[in-house]
Amino acid sequence: MSTAHDRSQRTTEAMEGLKDRCGWCKGSELYEDYHDNEWGRPVRDERKMFEFLLLETFQAGLSWITVLKKREAFRAVFHQFEIAKVAKMTEKEIQDALQNARIIRHEAKIRAAITNAQCVLELHARGTTLVNFLWSYVNGTPLQNAWNDLSEIPAKTDLAIQLSKDLKALGFKFIGPTVVYAHMQATGMVNDHLTSCPYYKV
Repeated sequence: MSTAHDRSQRTTEAMEGLKDRCGWCKGSELYEDYHDNEWGRPVRDERKMFEFLLLETFQAGLSWITVLKKREAFRAVFHQFEIAKVAKMTEKEIQDALQNARIIRHEAKIRAAITNAQCVLELHARGTTLVNFLWSYVNGTPLQNAWNDLSEIPAKTDLAIQLSKDLKALGFKFIGPTVVYAHMQATGMVNDHLTSCPYYKV
């Protein structure tokens, strides 16, 4: 039977381990929670995959924490990230979004979100999904890296460059190689947690 001391020691050890989490998220409770519970966890849900793709396109040129802070506002504007509803957003909704200070008011990115939703529906019409299309580039299994320092992690890879080209060929917008690689990291297509991070093998 474990004692209170044992449980306390395990809690202390767990807290000590979290000090080694990937350095990019430290200092922000929101960022740390995202790192611990979402970033790098394989996404197989279609709406969730689209949510990350939409948010990543808005992140281009900005910090990810900026997007995270506005995530719930984006959720409200973009119909809870329901792909079919986003694909049908009207000009009035676009103009309303441009007046909404709670999101990133970038017209081209707002319109790109709608275009990208339409592209996902075209994938559905072809008998596949965004999830299946993206995961096919890694044969359905996360790529395992073994980085020891944040400076080793690339901003893009040859695979991300190819995937970006293929997405653009399908009509997707604002999905350059850096955005694509960030999406691959976030959705667990690639494991870029540092080897010292307690979530590296989760």
